[in-house]
Amino acid sequence: MPAENNLIDELIAGCLIGKRSAQEQLYERFYRAMAAICMRYTKNREDAVEVLNDGFVKVFKNIQRFDRVKASLYTWMRTIMINTAIDFIKRQQPAFTDLNLPEEEEPAIENDIILKTDADELLGLIRRLPAATQTVFTLFTVDGYSHQEIGQLLGISEGTSKWHVSDARKKLKQFIRHHE
Repeated sequence: MPAENNLIDELIAGCLIGKRSAQEQLYERFYRAMAAICMRYTKNREDAVEVLNDGFVKVFKNIQRFDRVKASLYTWMRTIMINTAIDFIKRQQPAFTDLNLPEEEEPAIENDIILKTDADELLGLIRRLPAATQTVFTLFTVDGYSHQEIGQLLGISEGTSKWHVSDARKKLKQFIRHHE
């Protein structure tokens, strides 16, 4: 890992002085992982590429803010990509509705159903969810944000966040059953 850290440090140093080759190498090194994150939050490839490119612009503009003590470069970039995706979604759908609905028991999706569904199919089904529900579901189930954190990010209550996750699970269960 020391060699890996040295390479990352060299790329960061190059990016700090605006060295194009360092930016290209950093982009290539993290492209797949960051693209996967962007794909989870958007409805199609074109939108994911837009979010990805906007995210990398933010990475290069703010590389001086990266602090290895606080997070790994991957984690720092991941946060930028997620926030860029949320900004993109907010531009598409200006207001997340704060429903303040009572908590419902979350519907379970049987593991055998999920195991029979490949990752691309599952991503396709998640993309069929309404944008706000897709975003909250992805933040909670994939990226591990708490309902409180999601509420702060999106300007909604914890109850609304929980409702979106519950609604997503119900809809995904229906999609999977109809998909079989």
